Amino acid sequence: MGDGTTTDFATQIGARIRRLRQDRDVSLSALARDAGVGKATLSGLEDGSRGNPTVETLYAIAGRLGVPIGALLPDPPHDGDKTLETIHGTAVSATLLETFSDVDANTDTELFRLHIRPGHEQLSPAHPPGTVEYLTVFTGTARVGRPDAPLTIPAGGHASWLADVPHTYRAIGDEDVFASLLIRTPKPPKPPKPPKPSKNN
Repeated sequence: MGDGTTTDFATQIGARIRRLRQDRDVSLSALARDAGVGKATLSGLEDGSRGNPTVETLYAIAGRLGVPIGALLPDPPHDGDKTLETIHGTAVSATLLETFSDVDANTDTELFRLHIRPGHEQLSPAHPPGTVEYLTVFTGTARVGRPDAPLTIPAGGHASWLADVPHTYRAIGDEDVFASLLIRTPKPPKPPKPPKPSKNN
């Protein structure tokens, strides 16, 4: 982990984006085009010079790389004296609290603290196939899920939805929504091993 500063946080995000992109043999230009992000913007994110990226930008990049958004974020510190970093979007601010990898279920899970601000609506792009989101609302009322079939969740309520299609987040009324968001993402299948060369008899 770094020193916990905003600059350090942005640098770590950029390094993860660059590593994931290179691991997949995707050029910077191709990722910028497919994610709908300017090439100069993506280059600045990778070298950490543009500051913290928005939630929308990270979701777009993660979606094109086929990974959960938590794969782009530094692991949260478990020292109670250190401040957890928050990423911000049009309506949503999210703080990664914990990540889990379930080998048996072949699933990655991320736990976020979520703040949905009233007066705005945020559209999240589709996540990898089979991704499910689980929202528990503590204060306020949230409207989330598919735009054509949204779910309304009051304080104390809980709901889940398939998040491999575009989905929205909005606070109903004038009260801020504070909630926990659990995202479970199936791991991509491993590429088949190349066949062993046959021995000539």
